[in-house]
Amino acid sequence: MQTAPAQSIKPVATAAQSQAFPPLAMETRTAIATEAAAYYLSRKPQTLRAWACLENGPIRPIRISGRLSWRVAEIQAILNGEVVK
Repeated sequence: MQTAPAQSIKPVATAAQSQAFPPLAMETRTAIATEAAAYYLSRKPQTLRAWACLENGPIRPIRISGRLSWRVAEIQAILNGEVVK
């Protein structure tokens, strides 16, 4: 009896892994989408969504037509070790 050849299993890429984000210093927008902010902060997008919902994260998003946007200046401040208020 012959067996079927083993198929290789490929991991599923997340949205952050499949997109290439420019270095944060080269970002020209004042606010970016949740996926990009999560990439720069080394967090999962769902973590940032929880910060927005529970209002307990180090930064707060801007809500534009029901979508979350995150200020680039605040992300840079967090990465520099500054406290954002």
